[in-house]
Amino acid sequence: MKWQRIPLGPIQTNAYLYYDDKGECLIIDPGSEGNKLSNIIKEKKLKPLAILLTHAHFDHIGAADKVRERFGIPVYVHKEEKDWLTSPELNGSSKMGMEPITANPAEHLIDSEKELEIGPFKLAVLHTPGHSPGSVSYYDALSDLVFSGDALFAGSIGRTDLTGGNHELLLKSIHNKLLSLPEETLVLSGHGPETSIEAEMDSNPFLNGF
Repeated sequence: MKWQRIPLGPIQTNAYLYYDDKGECLIIDPGSEGNKLSNIIKEKKLKPLAILLTHAHFDHIGAADKVRERFGIPVYVHKEEKDWLTSPELNGSSKMGMEPITANPAEHLIDSEKELEIGPFKLAVLHTPGHSPGSVSYYDALSDLVFSGDALFAGSIGRTDLTGGNHELLLKSIHNKLLSLPEETLVLSGHGPETSIEAEMDSNPFLNGF
């Protein structure tokens, strides 16, 4: 499997294209600039199968409808945030001094930690709340990588001062669900560069004492 990180929008939220040699593709967190993202997909001759949301904050959902409609694909989000797509108050856009951002409801609600099978892709869903109640990470054991959303970053962790945020719960999620992954696991975060589980265990200042 191959991946491409595409920072989008005013706060450079990472969207990811995750694809195989045949060009079948998952889109993770299409946060903004739907035309730009769609054009990149077209240029690479990819065939999107689904949109996976790590969570439903405004900067991760802003292009979901445009991309979904262009390619005729479903959206997946955790059930805890099923109402956030349609609510600027819940997804945070109403609090940021910007035009309200919404998306249509998701076609699929994630209701448990399980393996998602979409085309050739097999991803374990890890519920990693704390940044938001329905935050999930998507782990591919065969490729040794995890899409961590805004739970874990290179040298940092997600903020917890937004709706439903909980600092202690976030640290618990990181410790129990992410730091328990193999140390060589590549961490593809919602903002910033990639890192690894080993690097964050060794040097992330927010995880001291874990």
